[in-house]
Amino acid sequence: MRELDNKAKRAAKDSELLEAFIVESEPFIIKSASKVSKRFITKQEDEYSVALIAFSEAVQKYDDQRGSFYSFAEGTIRSRLIDYFRTQGKHANETTLDWLQDSHFVEYNDHQLALEIEALTPVLQSYGFSFMDLTESSPKAEKTKAVCAQAIVFLKNNPIIWQEVQRTKLLPLKIVASHLDLPQKILERHRKYIIAAAEILMGEYPYLADYLRFIKEHE
Repeated sequence: MRELDNKAKRAAKDSELLEAFIVESEPFIIKSASKVSKRFITKQEDEYSVALIAFSEAVQKYDDQRGSFYSFAEGTIRSRLIDYFRTQGKHANETTLDWLQDSHFVEYNDHQLALEIEALTPVLQSYGFSFMDLTESSPKAEKTKAVCAQAIVFLKNNPIIWQEVQRTKLLPLKIVASHLDLPQKILERHRKYIIAAAEILMGEYPYLADYLRFIKEHE
């Protein structure tokens, strides 16, 4: 076991060691909170306080069967911040699929979500990509997200075209772009995300669909 993991286990039984461990881990906590929040988080913000509490919680719950401590702690911080954002109504429409790559978050914090990802994985593989690919394919800018949302809604509203996508495993970029007067290059760049989101919203994946609620604004 790594020294860092041992330190976490010792800190769970000693408040002074925990305090020192938290101080030592402040850069990690800030980085983890900023990653989930999609902006830099300072120690004066509520997000940092939530992440700090989550880090302490991770220390108390950690055991070496859960892999490295920092990986486990990052998953716990993600979970608590997402819960915080939901209760505050913050970032509710900004969450994309990229955070789902965190296997520790999925495994230890949301069993139903993990089951849906497991079910969807072979579906995405039939298109030639995986969840890992969605990190780069997910839109970040608001305008780009709006373009992708329009394309996804178009596929939902045109079942014949969607059936052809499922049959050929190809997204008809020219057809979608011409019907909606959208930039074809953007659709091509985010093809994997559009297909994955369409599969989620038109399949039986309620937990995953919850993270795509912003698309309903374009329906």
